[in-house]
Amino acid sequence: MADNEVDAWMAAYDNPMKDVVERVRRIVLEADPRVGECIKWQAPTFTYRGNLASFFPRSRQHATLMFHKGALIPGEHPHLTGEGKEGRTMTFASVAEAEERRDELASIVAAWIALQDGA
Repeated sequence: MADNEVDAWMAAYDNPMKDVVERVRRIVLEADPRVGECIKWQAPTFTYRGNLASFFPRSRQHATLMFHKGALIPGEHPHLTGEGKEGRTMTFASVAEAEERRDELASIVAAWIALQDGA
């Protein structure tokens, strides 16, 4: 469910990738009604029993979603990149690319919820 705090942030967000960020936001929120959102670290952050992912709001070439503990998310997610101990990122160059990755994002959300629920 959308949060008014995030809606206000989006209304003030001045970036050429705003439409892409908004599309990714909607895809993540539509993936599961238990996913929440808030503003943390001066950016929209998705939550479910902890922080799932946050946008990097300053990128002007693509929208970047950083999965805080992405390395722990089970399953194959080909567009989730990174080599660090925990974090992983996914970038989106366009609204069309976000739509192409809708199923992958939904899979990531489902895997995170299952992990957090101990399933």
